[in-house]
Amino acid sequence: MIISDAIYDTFAERPYPGGLTYSGHPLACAAAVATIETMRAEGIVENAARIGAEILGPGLREIADKHACVGDVRGVGVFWAVELVKDKATKEPLAPYGGTSPAMNEVIAALKKGGMLPFANFNRIHMVPPCTITEDEAREALRILDEALSVGDAHATAGD
Repeated sequence: MIISDAIYDTFAERPYPGGLTYSGHPLACAAAVATIETMRAEGIVENAARIGAEILGPGLREIADKHACVGDVRGVGVFWAVELVKDKATKEPLAPYGGTSPAMNEVIAALKKGGMLPFANFNRIHMVPPCTITEDEAREALRILDEALSVGDAHATAGD
């Protein structure tokens, strides 16, 4: 590291109070730079935006319209949440805040049976695939979700 004499003199007799093991570590910084360069070169961010705009967003909105247990879908790129409810009109959650429910557990089991490893948080299913997901993989995930939500529909009313 190259520093001025004034800075060196300041810390010649006392320890420098910063610089933890991972703070600005040259190897970690090199890995971060390489990752950013690769993401740019391979168009990974652009892929995530396109998959979200063209496949996941429209597909999840279609699923929401079709299933009584879907109260809301929201997201951008490849970061989406599907909120599951007992009643579309009241938006009563399929699982309580801070907990789960037998109905939610059944939906999760159906997703796993279909081949998806879901991330669920209370009454939400998070659809957050890797940014490198392909169109076919995104469509397959939507198909699995669509089938599994039939289980949730058995615990919900349309709210119309």
